[in-house]
Amino acid sequence: MQSNYLKAFFVLICVLTFQTSTAQNFKNANDYLSFIGKENKKISKSMWKYTKSVAHSKSARRIEGDRKRLIKSIERAMIKIRKAKSFTGEDDYKKQVLDYMDLRTSLLKNDYAKIVDMKEVAEQSYDFMEAYILAQKLADERMQEAQETYENAQKDFAARNNIRLIESETELGRKMKISNEVFEHKNEVYLVFFKSNIQERFMLNALSSNDISAIQQNANALQTFAEEGLQALDTLTIYKEDTSLIEATKKALEFYLDETKNEVPKMLEFFLLNEKFTAIKEAIDKKRPKERTKKEIDQYNAMANDINKAIVDFNKRNETLNKKRTKIINQWNEASAKFLSRHIPKE
Repeated sequence: MQSNYLKAFFVLICVLTFQTSTAQNFKNANDYLSFIGKENKKISKSMWKYTKSVAHSKSARRIEGDRKRLIKSIERAMIKIRKAKSFTGEDDYKKQVLDYMDLRTSLLKNDYAKIVDMKEVAEQSYDFMEAYILAQKLADERMQEAQETYENAQKDFAARNNIRLIESETELGRKMKISNEVFEHKNEVYLVFFKSNIQERFMLNALSSNDISAIQQNANALQTFAEEGLQALDTLTIYKEDTSLIEATKKALEFYLDETKNEVPKMLEFFLLNEKFTAIKEAIDKKRPKERTKKEIDQYNAMANDINKAIVDFNKRNETLNKKRTKIINQWNEASAKFLSRHIPKE
């Protein structure tokens, strides 16, 4: 029993010694660069997964999960790199790599954590959405700068040690740069769309509560935003001759203009008619049957026929608008998804 224990202990010592020597000593600069590159590649995969999650997922829980997994991935890599012995004379490069990873961790724990919280409330107002998009843009730019700093340090290390880098080692930086440009255009167009889209939501809320004053006020604002949006679309820079998002936004704004100019006034007429009918009904209900005059009864019956016809027309108009609205929003979402799919680099 004792000899087996000693044998097992000896094997364990050998394994630990082997792992320590391979983890901390490098025969040449290329081995050390490959070691750093391998750890960073794991981070790159997690980073790219998180980037896509933020862009496409509407689940705050999924985005938060990907963010935490990415942080863990970086922290594990930093532990390995700290434990490993630097290649001869390259302590500065090791420090540069660790600083880069530390910056990434800080961004993810602070900037991106705030962005996740902002995403949950972004659709409540235009100001919230604008702030969310700006925060995301600034964080993405800082993350890209961190990646570029790492790549420059990597290139300098390779040049000092006569190593030829392969293109794949800087692939994440290239993808991040392209992605940031794609999202910048998408978000620029989306803000034009969203400003009118959320204003229409406010108008629809007023419609559902039969608030005539609020309906008129929100309809006027929607008309103004839609007209301003159409003008703004003419000034936007087109990304790689792809006008799909701009065209989808234009259709949406044209729908909002038609809605406010032609449909809402007719809906307001219905609410005014309904108010008038309600007043007549309340007045006649207060009287006992024998106190009601023929003129009042005839007026009430005529108004009842008018309001019944108006209800049918209102419901039909509302149903048609709902179908058009759903189609417009689906077309925009589809255009956005296809735009990202066309231009965001694949795996």
